[in-house]
Amino acid sequence: MDGLLPFPAHDWQAAAQVFFLLAAAHALFDFPLQGEFLAACKNRHLLAQRADPARPVSLWPWCLAAHCFMHGAAVWAVTGCFTLGCIEFLLHGVIDFIKCEGKTTFTQDQALHYTCKLAYVAIAPFV
Repeated sequence: MDGLLPFPAHDWQAAAQVFFLLAAAHALFDFPLQGEFLAACKNRHLLAQRADPARPVSLWPWCLAAHCFMHGAAVWAVTGCFTLGCIEFLLHGVIDFIKCEGKTTFTQDQALHYTCKLAYVAIAPFV
């Protein structure tokens, strides 16, 4: 499957375009398209505090995975590289989990996500 842009990027301008689209997809899926339900339910601590029988604590792994699948699919769609999509699924999950555990701040969380996007563009010729 080909991605939305030439990938791996063959020059700095193509690399910038791929990064731009990866960053835009991240912004869409991490903010408006994530929604309040996934944002709250992917965090086991928020679920435990609310004690809502309609949203048991056991729901959090499913919500975190759904959120990560969206991000992994976006990376795959942009790059055309299934391997990078799987890597994004895993890394996004780890980064969001440690944020939900209070180990990182919102700013650190976002910096880690965008660093991953830069790394995908940089390692693309070797994947």
